[in-house]
Amino acid sequence: MNGTTGTADDSAGSGGTAGTTPASAAPDPAGAAFRHAPLPMFVADRAGRLLLTNRAFTTTTGHRLDTVLDRPWPELLAATDAPEGWALHREALEQPPLALPQTLTLVGPDGDPHRFAFDPRPLRGPCCPAEEPTDGLVVLCHRLSPELDLLRTVNELHARSADAALWTLDLINGEVTELYGPSEMGQLLANEVHTLEEFLAHVHRDDITRIRDGIEACYEGRDFEQYFRMFGNDGTERWLHARARYVEESHPQLVGVVTDVTGHAVLARQVADRRRIETAQSRRVTELAAEMVSAATVNEVAALLTEQFMTIFGGHTASVLLIEEGVFRLRPPPTTPVGAAPLVDGRSADDARLPVGAVAQDRQPRFFSDRAEVLERFPAVEELVRSSMSQSWAFVPILGDRRRVLGVWTVSWAQPRRATPDERALLLTLAGMAGQALQRASRQQSDLELADAIQRRMLPPQLPRIPELDVATSYLPARADWRVCGDFYDVTRLPGRRVGLLVGDVQGHGVEAAAAMGQIRVAFRAYAASERHPGRVLAATNRLLTETGELIFATCGCVVLSLETGEMRAAWAGLPPAIVATTDEYDVWEPVTGPPVGVDGDAGYPETVRRLVPGETLLMCTDGLVESVDMPIDEGLERAGLCLRKTAGDAEVAVASLAEQAPAGRGDDIAILVARLRAA
Repeated sequence: MNGTTGTADDSAGSGGTAGTTPASAAPDPAGAAFRHAPLPMFVADRAGRLLLTNRAFTTTTGHRLDTVLDRPWPELLAATDAPEGWALHREALEQPPLALPQTLTLVGPDGDPHRFAFDPRPLRGPCCPAEEPTDGLVVLCHRLSPELDLLRTVNELHARSADAALWTLDLINGEVTELYGPSEMGQLLANEVHTLEEFLAHVHRDDITRIRDGIEACYEGRDFEQYFRMFGNDGTERWLHARARYVEESHPQLVGVVTDVTGHAVLARQVADRRRIETAQSRRVTELAAEMVSAATVNEVAALLTEQFMTIFGGHTASVLLIEEGVFRLRPPPTTPVGAAPLVDGRSADDARLPVGAVAQDRQPRFFSDRAEVLERFPAVEELVRSSMSQSWAFVPILGDRRRVLGVWTVSWAQPRRATPDERALLLTLAGMAGQALQRASRQQSDLELADAIQRRMLPPQLPRIPELDVATSYLPARADWRVCGDFYDVTRLPGRRVGLLVGDVQGHGVEAAAAMGQIRVAFRAYAASERHPGRVLAATNRLLTETGELIFATCGCVVLSLETGEMRAAWAGLPPAIVATTDEYDVWEPVTGPPVGVDGDAGYPETVRRLVPGETLLMCTDGLVESVDMPIDEGLERAGLCLRKTAGDAEVAVASLAEQAPAGRGDDIAILVARLRAA
């Protein structure tokens, strides 16, 4: 036998009968120690094949070496433990220091189970370096005490120092007992419990089924582990953690420990609640940040700070004071002055006696946890504090480009409160976002006000007076924001007692759209004065727009009306259909349409002819009146037609009613033109 495990003779460990060692052979004390060791042991190669067993192994398990030789030792384990045996074998080969003893069940040749703690040790020759791969394993099989003496000693100490109880469950008769006598926790939870059903009577009803399912699985030899709620004899609800090992000696049973983890469960619930709140706050901050980016006006940005962001911090009130021409201005302006903020409105931004003034001067935030703290630092605000219901404050600068102070955001609370470092950092971050949004909204508002002014100057300042024709018009900017979409109308006298009517919508917005609208109106007037056919007028206008190279196009409709005959010659370029109505009925008139002008320079525009009878009213409008995301155009035309029918006797009333009703809403600009041919 070699110096590590011994190379025994052909009968070593083969059933307890040692072979006869020749007198001339060298003494083999290591081999003798292996054969006669009281602890069951075996030797396996790297593939797990059994090479050698000792007498104690054969005596304890019944397996002779000649019956198991070259068999992988994990195959001797119970089917449920074989994967763990292979995992232990691989770990012992690859990471010997980490391979801890593993309790597994070995099945004897007669089918009897034997529980061992398998402890694998590397097998190396006497000259083999430790870093070299091991030749195989020597596996020590520690027998577990049936009387659980070691378990009793350790667990009694555990039970005395913790809220725990040691228990067994007989899987045959369902009897529940406490090991080593009743414990303090056992007395508290279930003093008179003797059976599983009596125990389950104390368990929370939502957990009973899960416990039953876990115990049912134990009949297949599995271990048990569950967290559940149980009501003690005093009526209190406790969270318990029960763990048990399946043991099969004379009969199957579970042996385990139950621990009171109520404190851990409460803490875990608090942590989970806190994380849930933080997650909700984070989601809310992200949503509001997106709203801040899309805010189009200064008042929208200020409203987000005062109404939405304040709630993230549990604030009582909030205000935004912007610096305009050297003084503080409350934004949005309050409908009813309440609290101290309106009293600061109009004061100089250089007044460092006020917290907002000091913040504006040095760009540093101020946080006050109670009234005494703010009065100690700023005694001049005593009157303001007295007029306020707030008890603590945060004053945060709103900074723009190059740290220019745009204003101060104030958040106050109804009780003394000290803002946490995280809250202070978040307040500063949100104020920085607000500064960027305010600058963006201010620039956009200036541009759009200019475009709006240009557009209104492009519209006819006054309609021509035509005795035979009542004409009324209206332009309605969108309520959604300050967009200027280039909606327009025009009415012009033409030679031969004719009148030209024009309604259009330049696609796009801003100054470019307003300028294109002016181009179309000028071209219409110029071409219509010398051309009797509206289709040719639109074709000429279309060529003009495409030749400029501008990427702008427009939908429009052009009607030339004869005052003598009532004949209407219409050319359409993508505008919604017109409506003709009397006080009795209405009709949707759909002139044949060509493409929007500015798209295809060679496009033609066919003409559609219809007679306008005296007493009838014509409606021409842009799509903003009759179509939107939520309003199909057919439904919008129907609503507009019903409205026009009710007011067809008066053009001015018809326009006012249509503008007020706005069937498709006010999400887009609207241009309306109503013409009524008077009766002779």
